[in-house]
Amino acid sequence: MSAFFLTESMKSDRKLLTGIVSHDVWEDIMSSTDKPKSNNKLYIAIAIIAILIVAIGAGVYLYNPQQATMTTAETSAAATTAAPAPMTYKIAFISSASLEEPWTSVIHNALTQAVQYYGADKVSYNYTENVDYSDTPRVMREYAANGYNMIFVDAFGADDTARAAAKDFPNTFFVLGTDNHVFGDNVAVFDDWIHEPAYICGMIAGNLTKSNVIGVVGGVADPEVNRLINAFKAGAKSVNPNVKVLITFMGEWFDPPKAKEAALAEISNGADVIYSERQGGIEAAELQGIPVFGSLQDQYQLAPDVVITGPLWNMWPTVKHEVDLMMQGKWVPEDLRFYSMMGKGGASLAPWHDWQTRLKPDIVTRMEAANVTGMVDNITNQIMTGAFTVPMDESEPTTG
Repeated sequence: MSAFFLTESMKSDRKLLTGIVSHDVWEDIMSSTDKPKSNNKLYIAIAIIAILIVAIGAGVYLYNPQQATMTTAETSAAATTAAPAPMTYKIAFISSASLEEPWTSVIHNALTQAVQYYGADKVSYNYTENVDYSDTPRVMREYAANGYNMIFVDAFGADDTARAAAKDFPNTFFVLGTDNHVFGDNVAVFDDWIHEPAYICGMIAGNLTKSNVIGVVGGVADPEVNRLINAFKAGAKSVNPNVKVLITFMGEWFDPPKAKEAALAEISNGADVIYSERQGGIEAAELQGIPVFGSLQDQYQLAPDVVITGPLWNMWPTVKHEVDLMMQGKWVPEDLRFYSMMGKGGASLAPWHDWQTRLKPDIVTRMEAANVTGMVDNITNQIMTGAFTVPMDESEPTTG
């Protein structure tokens, strides 16, 4: 195409070649279309012109503007594709208890799941357990100073000092586990809000008791524990108005031997069903062979023949929500309670685990007589659809 273009141009512009070929040779070339020529000059000129056409045509091909543009575009695209290495978000968790304690364990498991879900190249996780509340602010500052992007904190006994520490690091996101529902700036708040499945457990207990006395062992009478026990009690009385609920607070967050002794004392006072809001009561129920409910985690393996179920807390919806917002650059301070409720998958009943074959025969008989699973399905559907709202009472519960 280039050669054809140059030949046509030469015919229309004689000046292009007159600097190379003499005028009389050019005239011979142009007249050669009318009659044959034998002049040597003619052949020489034709040869020169042919060489020039090939050379110029090759030059035009080698320097093709379109080709140069494509090369530039390809280079630009390659530069765009070479994105910087992805950022690794650093997350930490500070707890006053050990990982053995259920509340702490639930949070730790969810944060460990975040590493698996997003990948270790995107999220790293570290934790510090058994931190005295008086030392919580110092540990918070250490993590923040070392570049951690998001820090989950057990702040029940350090709410004021934890918030003060958070103010020193405005570019770090702090997610405080606390019964103070105030949030703002770089502070979000969370807790376990599993009063809905606790209510359902109370309904089951109210149907299982033969003595009409149920025992509850709680940790500390704070709003978090109060709303669980109040919901459990309300559930029991909704199906059995005559039931009496014995309530004992240990005054400790984690003391299994003390919880066991409290449960045994309630059993000696007539309780034939136990809700072990704190770990330890299940062992007492197993010793006496009576139905028992765990709390926060699936604890059936502690005593498979007597553990019915329990209110289960799943911290993963909360953690995923927070990490997603951080990665998207859309993090906001908020009260995260709804991510720990049944509607968003943060709360549920612990699995039944083939209760017909694992539970003691007399417990199975009572479960079947009360159509417990049908009752549970019905109330669960009402809660999930909004047809029924479990009462939320954070006042200190009393025996009665």
